[in-house]
Amino acid sequence: MMKQKEIILKYGINPYQKPSRIFSETDQLPIEVLNGNPGYINFLDAIHSWQLVKELKISLKLPAAASFKHVSPAGSGVGLPLDENLKKAYFVENMELSPLAAAYARARGADRISSFGDWIALSDRVDESTALLIKKEVSDGIIASDYSAEALKILKEKRKGSFNIIKIDPDYEPDALDTRRIYGIVFEQHRNSLIPNTDLLHNIVTENKNLPDEAVRDLIISMITLKYTQSNSVCYALNGQVIGCGAGQQSRIHCTRLAGEKADLWFLRQHPAVLNLQFKEGVSRTEKDISIDQFLGNNTTAEEMKDWGDIFVDIPKRLTLEEKNDWLKNLSGVSLGSDAFFPQRDNIDRAQKSGVKYIVQPGGSIRDNRVINACNEYGMVMAFSDTRLFHH
Repeated sequence: MMKQKEIILKYGINPYQKPSRIFSETDQLPIEVLNGNPGYINFLDAIHSWQLVKELKISLKLPAAASFKHVSPAGSGVGLPLDENLKKAYFVENMELSPLAAAYARARGADRISSFGDWIALSDRVDESTALLIKKEVSDGIIASDYSAEALKILKEKRKGSFNIIKIDPDYEPDALDTRRIYGIVFEQHRNSLIPNTDLLHNIVTENKNLPDEAVRDLIISMITLKYTQSNSVCYALNGQVIGCGAGQQSRIHCTRLAGEKADLWFLRQHPAVLNLQFKEGVSRTEKDISIDQFLGNNTTAEEMKDWGDIFVDIPKRLTLEEKNDWLKNLSGVSLGSDAFFPQRDNIDRAQKSGVKYIVQPGGSIRDNRVINACNEYGMVMAFSDTRLFHH
């Protein structure tokens, strides 16, 4: 299919919002639809997620992937090898993973419940290894700069041939100004072209100034992820991937709590009791994810557990709160980014409960000293980036 200036859509964000289209007012669109019929929300997810993985690749020089849902990332990651526990937690223990496939396994593994039916973005040419992994997951579509012939064949078979596949020109650069029309009024601003990098980590304001390379990488992942997350937002990252993203909260502490709860669940999925759960033959990955989420839930009801006899070989004994807390004490070395300043130390108190050691935030609160003192109490390293990363 050739590039075009306009794509007519079935409808807009909701089915009653017609007519709907995407179009270019100047040149050809930088995208081609290779398969499927992407909708309005699909294209929003595609365009935002592509920018995220492109910037991760530019900043970190590693293959990158993102898993998007409703115009915010459920997860993102770069192409680092997975250890055996992560392979098992992500259901990829018997797969040969290319660096790009490992990046997507990490992105999808950050929050597998939220990633159900996701939009996928990949920074590099999609290879067969990555396509075979995507084939196993429930997803709406994908955007990438290119696809191998083998990968394209595999992906075109998803969803009975309706899987949405978009190819984007990796060299495309938009105009400097962004415009949008809301309620008949045109909003215009300079496009957010800043790509977070190590330059934003030089102003370390805590007593502890030891910022290892791994933490630098993870803080950059958190910042670039935040740049494309609906604000307010806070992002926890570890070992080359997001492990918890709290998006779209009106309160900063609620962002921190939400992201921390997701990080805790991510780590609890690696508890031996979870990794050793025995599923009956034929149980889907989605059913496994839901059952694990229920298994780890503090308020799971008997009604929610009624299908466990069809899921597990033997009904498992659930972890006690004490067992969970003992396991979570092992979570450490976590990096955290915030898209705006922390107004209170309560965010730091909550973050340390999920193993946070390294923080980047803009700074600028009248209570900065209290936040810095809290970090010093926990031996954390915190950098002021002087850069807000709101996204709306």
